[in-house]
Amino acid sequence: MQRFGASQIYLFHVFMLSLAASTIFTTYSIYYVVDLKLNPLQLVLIGTVLEITVLVFEGITGVVADTYSRKLSVIIAVFVVGSAFVLEGSIVWIMHPASLLPAFGWLLISQMLYGIGWTFLSGADTAWIVDELGEEQTGRIFMRSKIFGLSASLLGIAVSVGLSHVASNLPFLAGGVIYFVLGFILIRYMKETGFVRRKREPHSSAIREMGKTWVSGASILRHHPLLLLLTVVTLFSGAASEGYDRLWPVFLMNEVGFPETGISMAAGFGLISAATTLLGVLAVYIAGKVINLHKERQVAAALFLLTSVRAGCFIMVALAPNFYWAIGAVLLLGVVGSVSDPIYTTWLNTKLPSRNRATLLSMISQSDALGQSAGGPVVGYIGSRISIRASLLSAGFLLVPVIALYGRVLRKRS
Repeated sequence: MQRFGASQIYLFHVFMLSLAASTIFTTYSIYYVVDLKLNPLQLVLIGTVLEITVLVFEGITGVVADTYSRKLSVIIAVFVVGSAFVLEGSIVWIMHPASLLPAFGWLLISQMLYGIGWTFLSGADTAWIVDELGEEQTGRIFMRSKIFGLSASLLGIAVSVGLSHVASNLPFLAGGVIYFVLGFILIRYMKETGFVRRKREPHSSAIREMGKTWVSGASILRHHPLLLLLTVVTLFSGAASEGYDRLWPVFLMNEVGFPETGISMAAGFGLISAATTLLGVLAVYIAGKVINLHKERQVAAALFLLTSVRAGCFIMVALAPNFYWAIGAVLLLGVVGSVSDPIYTTWLNTKLPSRNRATLLSMISQSDALGQSAGGPVVGYIGSRISIRASLLSAGFLLVPVIALYGRVLRKRS
């Protein structure tokens, strides 16, 4: 790995992140619902605490990446996130009558730790690779990294299903270890040649320098209409996604029900994730051939269409009369997300100045966190008071403003 360049390190980084994520999240709902016995509102509140933590810390950590080092920010992130998942996987072992906190309390602490770690990563890794390779290669590397990430997800799915058959908390512990391994490898092999550290003025404190970086980024965001529009898009997308992401596994388990096939619940979620991943790899490959990411009108049209399909799928899941209808919509949603991510990331990064890239990405990520922390509890409350179907339906309608905003961009570019 000594001879590998920035692109290879980034692809490996994405591979390991995706491997850890799929190992943890393929069967996470079994751990939450069966072992920790969380209800729909608690499931959403977990995400709310995570997003509030991100909202509070995102601006600070993004400034660290732009002021001092993107590499340092990424390495801090993977170790903190790894620690969070090890703690989360250990909850079932530390839970006993004499415990100072109930399982839900420990889970909230682990989510806060996860949120702090994630803010160090958010924006820093993409800012690093764009600076190392240049903006002209941005679209290609993000498309390739998506395929690498989806491929890693297939491996993680198998690991998650296998470990959850032994104990449902083991995927969390394994995912934490993967983060630790990635951290040690990045310490040894990750180089930082494209980033120019800001020159400090004489007698200027670290806090003052970070403050200048944040103010500069806020000024750019405020005076750039397209970036402001993308911030609003992120706000509503976050509000819509939080409720769906937390509740669709519970919806399949408790309201629709798995068919009697003799397959375990863990294996069932594994098959769903594997099918979504395989379809996602194919869709991303086709999108990379069809869409020219350097033509803004094509990008806007693609995001408009994909968001419209996403909203429709939310409603399809909510109104699903049976398991197979629901699964079809869930698979299509996964494919839409796989294609949308690299397109949106490419478009966003080409609009940001290198000097403030990590800070601006963090600010836009704060908008996502605000949307999730504000919209998530509302969707979760609807699920607890009415039904999960009603929650999923409300999540679909939250995407209507996003469709309208993309339509506005598309009309202007026409």
